[in-house]
Parts: sequence; structure tokens; C-alpha cells
Amino acid sequence: MRHFSVLCSFIVLAGILGSFFGAPPVAHAANAYEALLISVSGSGKITLAPGEKKEITATFQNIGTSTWKNDGAGYVSLYTQTPKYRKSVFDPGTWLWGDHLKRIRETSVAPGKTATVVFEIKAPTTTGDYVENFQLAAEDTAWVTGGMITLKISVQNTATAQVKSTTPVAVSDSTGYAAKLSVKSADSIRAQAGRPILFTVGFTNTGSKTWNSYKISAGDVAMASTSSFSHPSWQGTDLVTGAGAIPAGQMAVLSFSFTAPKTNGSHTARFTFTADGVEIPGAYVDIPIDVTGGAAEAITAPTNENAIDTTSFIEEPMIRSGVLIVDEETDNEVVITSSESAFDLRDVQGNLLAELGVGQSVTASYDGSRYVYDAGRGTEYSSYGLRFEPKTANAIMKISNFDRRVTRNYTYADNEFRNVLELRFNDYKDRTWVINELPMEYYLKGLAETSNSSPMEYQKALITAARTYAFYHWTHNTKRAKEFMTVLSTSDDQVYNGYGQEKRSPNIAAAVEATRGNIVTYAGDIAITPYFSRSAGKTYNWSDVWYGTVAWCVGVPVPWDEGKTLWGHGIGMSASGALAMAKEGYSWDGILKYFYTGIELEQRWQ
Repeated sequence: MRHFSVLCSFIVLAGILGSFFGAPPVAHAANAYEALLISVSGSGKITLAPGEKKEITATFQNIGTSTWKNDGAGYVSLYTQTPKYRKSVFDPGTWLWGDHLKRIRETSVAPGKTATVVFEIKAPTTTGDYVENFQLAAEDTAWVTGGMITLKISVQNTATAQVKSTTPVAVSDSTGYAAKLSVKSADSIRAQAGRPILFTVGFTNTGSKTWNSYKISAGDVAMASTSSFSHPSWQGTDLVTGAGAIPAGQMAVLSFSFTAPKTNGSHTARFTFTADGVEIPGAYVDIPIDVTGGAAEAITAPTNENAIDTTSFIEEPMIRSGVLIVDEETDNEVVITSSESAFDLRDVQGNLLAELGVGQSVTASYDGSRYVYDAGRGTEYSSYGLRFEPKTANAIMKISNFDRRVTRNYTYADNEFRNVLELRFNDYKDRTWVINELPMEYYLKGLAETSNSSPMEYQKALITAARTYAFYHWTHNTKRAKEFMTVLSTSDDQVYNGYGQEKRSPNIAAAVEATRGNIVTYAGDIAITPYFSRSAGKTYNWSDVWYGTVAWCVGVPVPWDEGKTLWGHGIGMSASGALAMAKEGYSWDGILKYFYTGIELEQRWQ
């Protein structure tokens, strides 16, 4: 989100780690930030004349475990969504920014209570039908699950709008029962195979009869017993039931769970709505689901009983690390080459701009309004960011006019990086980055978070904590999203030096391979794993230092640090203590489980 609340850096032991781990997000348990949309002006359907303004009010119930606030760290507000951070044509000039609407009105909203967001929209001069999506976010922490509203806005000339306003919205059938799907928490879902999904729908009573009971169903017994969407919370074919008078014009809101199928690909789940036991024609919700990390769709091949079951694995994440701000250090341009692979120059839309051979180079920059490049044919231009993609996957790319020894008095040039480099300007901070996009495990091999000579079990513990940190931000996509990256390569996140560091650190590379795909979890979810340089004989509870409570970050004694001075925030793993434990023969998983209470280690990819 736009303003970052700066928390304590994860200070890493000098001489051993040589860097900071990075500023932690506010960790939260599963569904800590979750909302239920209660109402929105016009049930989400708005008609405006060109240039007309209208005030919109949306109310949400806090159904998560964290208290919402309208100020301070993690304040809750409404952003544009799908795509996120886009500038909306409906901004009347009174929003916080063109992509950031308003904060919740209430100072504090405890779990179970209701929050209100009030904002104004102004119709553009062009008539037509528009769809605007907005979503709640806890600043620099998480998007609020279920906190989305969709406005279907019809911009019409005044005469047309008046005629349309007299047309009935809905007509009841002969039984007096009619319903309209007015709210759903998402238009589509991308989910890991086999994962539970919580979904919210709202059906408006467009008939003449008052509803007294209502439910969401899976359709029939056959579907419920064999469906790949079934969830333990279902009762036969019924997913969820509700009761209470819903007169005509009011909306029944229900939240229910279902399970993502175990097969990769596109699926559609259809669930039906029933009121007072009456099946209402057309009252259903279709939910498109894109499943990843599961079995292939074709299952006709013979089964290998000795094969490892990989249905729970996901594809190895691709990390995007900002490695260089393009400024006067490189004369506001970069020269990209590779001595290992031919490579393509493409724009970020995928269009091929040039093909270069091994050893050839391309000069590129951003001039304030467009991207400029010379691939050997003279100066050319692009409206979109530039990608330098090696034809051999994970080959070494080089920024040949960048040398840390010259400009920063470093020992090593560290200007080589595996896989894709991308030149990307962002107006969020008005700067141009070179971003390195590469598989997670190669990213970890390029980290400078510990020395190559430290004990292997310590290295494995540290690498696993670092992997968990990067995976958390890859999953949540909040920390650096406005600059088109997952993490920075500096101490603000994790110090990443690229291929040069990988070459100099064969033991760390071995620790990465030994723990490949393993992350720290708590109750099945990613567990943020802060660490620091040295304790004074014990670690602290999360709540002793930072806001909130984190179940796995509770204080433990660190006898190896007795008599020493605290160096760092004191939460999570003491690097000094962990190093001593490794020297005494503790295993990497034992070290992690000692410092992080009740955690598990899960391999998420191979």
C-alpha cells in the first residue's frame, strides 16, 4: 500500500550475517483480515449522468481476528482492485489518490463489529457501462479477504437515465419468490489444489414474499457425495443455512466454504440459492476457479505406485528482486549482455523487440515518458517496460556498466544475475529499477545473509527463515507491489547480491538444496520468522515489542547468550544463539522449532 509503517529491521549478526533481514510486516494468523460485505449503495448498481457526482456508502462486518483501525500501522482503507492500484476515471478529486479512496470512518472496529467507508464518485463524460472494483486493505499488511465491492455503473444522458429509472428492476414469479445475485466476494478465484476457500454471496429478494429461511446448496446428493468441491462443513447437499426475515428489496448474505479441486486447470463451481424451501429459477452463483499446484488434467497414464505424491506441491515461485535503481550511478541507463546465452528483448506485454546473440549487448533507459533502447539498429522506443530474457533458462545476465567496486568501493562487482532482467519505471516513487526475476531457490543462493563458513545446520535454519520471508511476500504481494517487485535486494528486505554471491558461497548453495521448498508454518499457514543478532539471554514475546500477538513468537531462554548485550529487536531467532546451537550439534529444524513455538516445516515445492 502507499504509505509504509516502518517497523524494526531484522538486524543480523555483524561478521556472520553482514546485513539486515528486513522490516517485518505485521504478522497475522489465518483469516486475521477478513470481511463480510453487508451493504453498498444501490446494491452496487449506479446510474449517473456524465459529470454527475454521487456519494457511495459501503458497510463491512469484520469477521477476522484482527481489530481494524483507521489510523496508524495497518490502517484499513479502500483501494482500486482488478487490477489493483489502477487510477480510476471515477475519482472526483476527493480521494486520497487516484487508486486509493478513503479510510474506514470508525476509529476502531473489533471482530464482529461493522465498518463504514463513504466515498464520492464522479461520472466521466463518456457514456457507457462501467465496472469498478474496490477492496479493503490493511496498509502494508494484507488485502482484506472478502472486502471487495463491485459497482456496475451506467453513465447515461439525463433523458435516458430518467426513462430507465422508471423500469421495474425485477418481477416476481407466480409463487411470489424471486431472487437476484447482488454480491459475491470475487468474480473468479485462483487457488492451490485442495485448499479450502471461503466465499460470500448476497441474494436480493426481488419477489413479493418475505423470506424466513434460506440456504446455499450444492445441487443434488450425487454432487455432494462425489464433488471435488466438497468441504467438511457441508451437511449433505447444504453448504450453509440462514434464518431471519428478509422482506422484498432486502438482501440475504451468506458465507460458506468449499474446496479447490485437486486437478490443475479451469473449473466452475455452481451453487444454488433456496428461500423457504422454494427453488428459485436463476438463483445460483457460478464461481470460476483456476487451480494450480495439483495433478495434471490428463490422468490416463498408468499409476506408478512408487512415485512421490506431488498433488500438494506448488510450482516453485518466481521472485522479483529490485537489484539496481537506474540513476547517475550508471549515467541513467543500463547496458545488458550475456556471455552465456543468446537473449530476447521483449516488452512487458510479451512483444518481441529484438534478438541478441551471446556477447551482444543492448543499451536501455527510461526518458521520463517512454523506454529507449539500442539493440544495434539505432535508437528505438517502447511504451512498455523492457525485459531481457535469456533463451537458456536461468542463464547469467550481466549489467555491464554497473560495477560496485567502482561506484560503491565494494570488494566484488556483483553485477551478474540469473534469468530475466527487467527495466521498469514506477510512478509510485518516481524511479526506474532493474528487477531480477528468477526461481526462488536460485534467489536464496544469491543471498548474503550469512557467511559461507558458518555451520551447515545454522545455514539451513537461516535459509529456511529467509525462504519463508520471501514466500510470505510472494504470496501476499503487498510489500513492494507498487514497484513491480516482491522484495528489495537491500537490508530493507534481504541482501541479495546475485550470481557472484552464489559462486562465492558453495556451502550456502548446498544448504539451499538441502532444504529446497521448505518453509515454516503455523497451523498450516505461513509463519513470519523474524530473527535478530543477539539476545541478552532470552527472546521476547511479539507483543512485548510490536503490535498484536503472534502465537509462535513467544519468549524462550537463550543460555548461549547469557551475559551478552541485546543487539536487535529480540523477537524470534537469536542468530548468535542459533549459531552456538549448531556448533553444539543441534539440527536446523531443531533450531527453528526451539525459537518458534509450535511451528512445523512443510515442503511446498520440489
